[in-house]
Amino acid sequence: MIDISMDMEQYDCPFIDTTADYGVAFSAVHWEFDQSRRALETRMVVEGGDRGQLSSGLDALREHGNMHDYTLLSRREDVAHIRTVIDETAAMETIRDNDGYITGPFYIEEGSEVWHVGFDRPGQADETLAELERDNEFEVVERSDTTLPDMGDLVQNAGAAMTLIQGCEELSETERETLETAVSSGYFESPRDATLGTLADEFDVSKPAVSKNLRRGQRKMIKRVVDALDDLDDAE
Repeated sequence: MIDISMDMEQYDCPFIDTTADYGVAFSAVHWEFDQSRRALETRMVVEGGDRGQLSSGLDALREHGNMHDYTLLSRREDVAHIRTVIDETAAMETIRDNDGYITGPFYIEEGSEVWHVGFDRPGQADETLAELERDNEFEVVERSDTTLPDMGDLVQNAGAAMTLIQGCEELSETERETLETAVSSGYFESPRDATLGTLADEFDVSKPAVSKNLRRGQRKMIKRVVDALDDLDDAE
């Protein structure tokens, strides 16, 4: 399988148009292509720079000419979950007409979209990229040839990967932010570039409070890492 990641600018995509004009970003959590209607149904997480930007972006998306169906599933502050149905875009049509397929989630921000697409043969991939160059602006970020042994490893280790993802999902927002800040600020380096005191100042809480959040997050992730290692051993 030829796996290609590209940074794509489409001129008929409502999501790209919206991010070009408003401070929002879209992340696909589910997508399904309806062959009979030549339409793409997606469920997206939408993040806005603030509540106002999110509202403006969602309004513009709903009114876009290429938007067939739009449903706001939930919203909290500057984050929303939506369901949409859009027409097949020209770039998507080119990829599908050359027997390409989606291999990963979309991420759309500031007028461009990260795509992950696959092809069964190198010739299909080369021909598709040549056709896309005629009417689209894009950059191939990564291209790889996944062999059968590699694909076997991916399938065998999928359980371990899902275990780690579940561990991330179990973190509360505070635990996640605390862990991310601790890592980025050098708390886990030796010698440390940050202390409990500097982390406490960052979150405007006491040192016992930040320590508690840190330990909770570490405990959840360490448990999932151990479970993932067990999954890897079982796969072998």
